[in-house]
Amino acid sequence: MTDIAAVPVVVFDLELDVDIHAASLPGSRESASTSSGRRTLQLGDEVTFHARHFGVPWRMSSRITSYDRPHRFVDEQIRGPFRTLHHEHLFTALGTDGTRMTDRMYISAPGVPLGAALTHLLLAPYLDRLLRQRAAHIKHTAETTGQHD
Repeated sequence: MTDIAAVPVVVFDLELDVDIHAASLPGSRESASTSSGRRTLQLGDEVTFHARHFGVPWRMSSRITSYDRPHRFVDEQIRGPFRTLHHEHLFTALGTDGTRMTDRMYISAPGVPLGAALTHLLLAPYLDRLLRQRAAHIKHTAETTGQHD
């Protein structure tokens, strides 16, 4: 959960901007391509991320499966390293000029014998750190670029 001094529509739109997403994780050298060619995702759009995690190149494609601007959207992995990944993004107005951004991510590891342990001990904490890093970047961007309304 991250409280941001910007209205929900601004935060919502920043969260769907693939260039902002990639810039939030410079250590992974992330890049993104979209099925639509747009840099801001909409319902049904697919995005493929290329990055390095744990020193290994990763590629994951997700689709926006639910879209209720500026309150909520969901992206789900359609190809990638996880058996499943479901990521719900929630945006709640705080007064007239603030937003509480909440991420709910559900993952399951690939079909390896120790998948549940791998998910619990390694993947979930790692993804939680990435989500916090991205949330801090969104907060900074929303609050410093004058995008408050």
